[in-house]
Amino acid sequence: MSKVVIITGGGRGIGAATAQLLAGQGYAVGVNYLKNQEAAQSVVSAIRAAGGRAVAVQADVSNEAEVDALFEKTQQALGQVTHLVNNAGILFTQSTLAEISTERFQKVLTTNVMSAFLCAKAFIHQCQGPGAIVNVSSGAAKSGSPFEYVDYAASKGAMDTMTKGLSLELAGQGIRVNGVRPGFIHTDMHADGGEPGRVERLAPQIPLKRGGTPKEVAQAIVWLLSDEASYVTGSFIDLAGGR
Repeated sequence: MSKVVIITGGGRGIGAATAQLLAGQGYAVGVNYLKNQEAAQSVVSAIRAAGGRAVAVQADVSNEAEVDALFEKTQQALGQVTHLVNNAGILFTQSTLAEISTERFQKVLTTNVMSAFLCAKAFIHQCQGPGAIVNVSSGAAKSGSPFEYVDYAASKGAMDTMTKGLSLELAGQGIRVNGVRPGFIHTDMHADGGEPGRVERLAPQIPLKRGGTPKEVAQAIVWLLSDEASYVTGSFIDLAGGR
């Protein structure tokens, strides 16, 4: 059976790197994006230029109707979805918890947690197994990100718990569910948090003395989705240079 994957937030960073690596492994790729059509289409064009199959699909993955449409459009274009990467996520400017507004906290939880829930639910309804899901969490789920992003950390902790529970629910159906926890990765997300050079600032404190690349995270995601990880479910790979 052909492998078809949806990658949420697939237009940039870890999502884009994962899309291109999976396409190179023979997956047909649904590149989901929210606003940046140009970036998503660039990823799709690169995949097609290399002989792969891909489609860009706009959807707000925190909205159930749009998630259902995302899966329907991807299936129509590429075939039944067999794999899912829940990568969509946001964070806001660094702040202590006391200074975080209720609206911001709700927005982070809705975008980061509800999107993973809705996409997993849609995937389960479509995939009869075998299949695999990888949830892109964060090292923040373990550190709590004090003085920076406690709201973001809380959302990723919730994603980790959902990953574990869902892996047990779906094991009997041949659907594996795992997570990756990136940390200190060179992506645009740090600019969203107000400090584009955050990785460089923290590099001396990282055991490996450097930040990671989106491709290094993508390689772990690709492995977890692959048949080489056929006995792995409910597990997490930390990619934070030893932290």
